[in-house]
Amino acid sequence: MTTSRSRPKKASVSAIRVAELAGVSRSAVSRTFTDGASVSPATRAKVLAAAEKLGYHVNHLARGLIHHRSGIVCMIVAELQAPFHSNVVEVTTRKLQAIGKVVMVLNTAGQPDNVEAALRQTLNYRADATVVVSGAPPVSLIETCIENGQRVILINRDDPIEGPEIVLVDNESAAREACLMLHRAGCRRLAVVSSTAGTPSIVTREQSFVAAAAELGLEAQVSRAGPTSYATGAEGARQLLGASSRPAGVFCVTDLLALGFMDVARLEFRLDIPEALCVVGFDDIPQAGWIGYNLTTFRQPIGEIADHIVAIIEKDEADPAPPKRLPTQVAWRKSVRP
Repeated sequence: MTTSRSRPKKASVSAIRVAELAGVSRSAVSRTFTDGASVSPATRAKVLAAAEKLGYHVNHLARGLIHHRSGIVCMIVAELQAPFHSNVVEVTTRKLQAIGKVVMVLNTAGQPDNVEAALRQTLNYRADATVVVSGAPPVSLIETCIENGQRVILINRDDPIEGPEIVLVDNESAAREACLMLHRAGCRRLAVVSSTAGTPSIVTREQSFVAAAAELGLEAQVSRAGPTSYATGAEGARQLLGASSRPAGVFCVTDLLALGFMDVARLEFRLDIPEALCVVGFDDIPQAGWIGYNLTTFRQPIGEIADHIVAIIEKDEADPAPPKRLPTQVAWRKSVRP
């Protein structure tokens, strides 16, 4: 019978070993791997050759902590499976990595306590900044992070507290435009398909649409059949379209809700979109442009959101700037009559 022996763990190569092999001082190795530091071309060549031979890598985390900068940026996301959130993470992580940041994505799906635990974890890792994509963390917890010297960036959340950097899209104007869009298409019975999530962005879209309808002398029905999901949109369609006063124009506060709503409207109620029913979404996720949906929606400027996050993290001053409010853009397709 043979016995397997585990290979001994190989120790990481130290800067001292590189210095010994290169025949230079320890400080010369440090200067070689420090941007802007003074080191002669000959010394740099010796150090790089020795580092290559030994397989040496700079411990950026340790070096950063000495200067109170870890280089880590945490992203807190509650719904990674949601197309809009996954798009935000994909674009933002790519741009943060391009400026040399290490991105830690914390998935807080499930219990609300998971969001609190994730935020506390960012303090343990001494993250340079935390980007909160989820709308769930309580204000008190955000204040705790700020009090501990952490830069907090909130996406689509405008809390009345001092300290966080805020990046918003103009949810109110978009929702009001959605109402006018449906009204111009001849829709007089209106409805909103929302969710029970209660996040600031969703609540603003829902309330702004209802207010705009009231200004036109119309009443907008509201459906909140569950969390922000395809299934909730489908159930919203069953509730609204099965009623005696069926709406003619519907605003779904996210595209994912709209996709579920449209499928049930066409497949279960046999309604033609947009001839019998007009539908407007919000986000402009990739699926909205699929030929099976052709959803008219409001595009969130994900690239601009990511660029602004990068700009916040790169700036030297710690004082937060006023909230950045970005406009949405209508993506005209075929779910609303001309």
